[in-house]
Amino acid sequence: MSAGSRQSTATSGLSVSRPARRHGWLPAGAGLAGLGVLLLALAAGDGLNATMITGLPDPGPVTRYALPMVRLLADALAALTVGLAVTAAFLLPGDGPSVSAPGYLLLRRVTALAAGWAATALVLIVLTVSDLLGAPSSQLGAATVVSFATSISQGQALLLQAGLAGLVAVLAWTGVSRTTAATTAGLALVAVLPPAFTGHAAGAGNHQVAVTSLALHILAATVWVGGLAALLVVRRHRLLADAAARYSRLALACCVGVVLSGLTNAWVRLGAWDQLWQSRYGWLILGKLAALLALGGLGAAHRCRTLPALRAGERAAFVRLAAGELVVFAATFGLAVALSRSPTPIPTDPVDADPLVELLGFTPPAPPTPGRLLGDPLPDMFFLTGCALAVAGYLAGVWRLHRAGHRWPPTRTASWLAGMLLLVAVTNLGIARYAYVLFSAHMVQHMVLSMAVPILLVCGAPITLALRALRRPTDRQMRGAREWLLLLIHSRPLRLLTHPLIALGIYPASLFGLYFSDLLGTLMRYHLGHLAMLTHFVATGYLLFWVLIGVDPGRPRLAPPLLVIIHFAAMMAHGFFGLVLMQSSTVIAPDWYTAVHPDWASSPLADQRLGAGIAWAFGELPAAIVMIILLRQWARADQREQARLDRAADRADATGEEDDLARYNAFLRAAARGSHGRRADDRYGATMRDEE
Repeated sequence: MSAGSRQSTATSGLSVSRPARRHGWLPAGAGLAGLGVLLLALAAGDGLNATMITGLPDPGPVTRYALPMVRLLADALAALTVGLAVTAAFLLPGDGPSVSAPGYLLLRRVTALAAGWAATALVLIVLTVSDLLGAPSSQLGAATVVSFATSISQGQALLLQAGLAGLVAVLAWTGVSRTTAATTAGLALVAVLPPAFTGHAAGAGNHQVAVTSLALHILAATVWVGGLAALLVVRRHRLLADAAARYSRLALACCVGVVLSGLTNAWVRLGAWDQLWQSRYGWLILGKLAALLALGGLGAAHRCRTLPALRAGERAAFVRLAAGELVVFAATFGLAVALSRSPTPIPTDPVDADPLVELLGFTPPAPPTPGRLLGDPLPDMFFLTGCALAVAGYLAGVWRLHRAGHRWPPTRTASWLAGMLLLVAVTNLGIARYAYVLFSAHMVQHMVLSMAVPILLVCGAPITLALRALRRPTDRQMRGAREWLLLLIHSRPLRLLTHPLIALGIYPASLFGLYFSDLLGTLMRYHLGHLAMLTHFVATGYLLFWVLIGVDPGRPRLAPPLLVIIHFAAMMAHGFFGLVLMQSSTVIAPDWYTAVHPDWASSPLADQRLGAGIAWAFGELPAAIVMIILLRQWARADQREQARLDRAADRADATGEEDDLARYNAFLRAAARGSHGRRADDRYGATMRDEE
């Protein structure tokens, strides 16, 4: 960025931030609202005494009051960091490859906010240790705090959050490109999540639903409130009207996500709906629901009244309504923090807890039957939500093409829907429950996710559909979803990953790396690790089959014979993995499978060998399907090439000119004549030499 552009950006930033003196009451008002509601909700929900047990040490009033207050401050800083970064990257137009002047201002503020967020996360580590040990923070030693931060899940989550927030601060300070801004926003969203996997939800039964719904709830709420705060920062800029319209669509999606995920999480923690009015925790949930309904009403007022007024140049109404909405948001955040400190009707740490239920998150299953494998579901909000959004987006794209008069092959739609249905089934039905306790069931899940599901999804050609259905923004300086998708598929990292040798190497390397190390047991023990493992199965399979049979744009396609060779190599590596696994006499992930192994099952080693046989035999049918697709594509490529040559010959006949094929044949004839002439000259020269 040139010196002149930096000076212009800084000047623009000053002009944007000048009205802050006029509305300086807003941060203070929002902070007081959040703090007041937090204290009232803690008192109403018995959150201040939730951790006090008779006969056990008390951490003291400083920790009891400071811990929720610092938690509220950390949540507020996280929301502001995410909202300002997302707005700078996606809601504001750029200046060529760089962010615009107001975007630059937002990134500068992200630096300070993220640094403060990292500091509060570190303070939370100390306060959490004090709360858990029942000792005042002043009496804690450095070794105790460090040990908690590096060896206990809650401390690890906070330490990870602090590190990610610090990295966000560095990226926001050093980068002004739009791609860097997008990376900063994505990293900030990831930094919000770690504590969600170690709180109430992680300790609740059925944490497959509780943890994921809480994570989705936090993400949606953070983007919702942070985006609104970012609009207030740039409220005097001429780009506010367009940015507010884009934010309105995003806020509607966030509102729906917050309500649905919040209801799901409340259902898990309450246990029964009558606890809504029979428990203090339920009263707090009702209060939070009322606040969300109020926020939804304010959002509707924005869409119906203030956005048209904003386009007409009347900004005062938007600023007043958005400021009031932000105060309500602060109060809602206070309620949320109080809920996290209040005891739930279903205790998250019961005295007589079943250690196996605590480990699995559900009651161990009975002996498997076809009905239980298919009819005893274990819902997982991550895959349910992701698949629902993927199906809805795909069908919306097909409908948009249909309305525009373009045809989309029904076979591709059917393939995509079948892949998503199979993905939901294998991650949410009874097979998912048994995959936690049986290696053989886990291997069935692995093979389906890494082979059957990716083949169906790749044949659906989702990238081609997205590029044809997504609309370009009216503002050429904006990057819409289509522009970001094009940047992604042509980026260097993706081109590296889609190199045939790299994709071929990742597939078997993930098999051997997961099962012949201690990684499997670690991932199975944590819900986040389990989700990452299942997602990795789909991603590596999709990557390989995209290279082999994909029709979406990206890396240039290899010749069909080379693709056939790569396919054979992948299948040989897969078969070799199955053989090595069958020959192994060592139990894989023994700590996990010994702890969760059911009494009715065969020995862990016998079940492991059954899983190895499944892995070795499962690849036959998918391999045959891929080979048929490759041969079909090879035949079609030859037909297209022949049709192209025929069209060129027809054009040459019509214009009286030689086509490429005719010129090539003429070249071959000339070369043949020249070769015959050279051979005749050689024979004549040899005869003359003999006569001499």
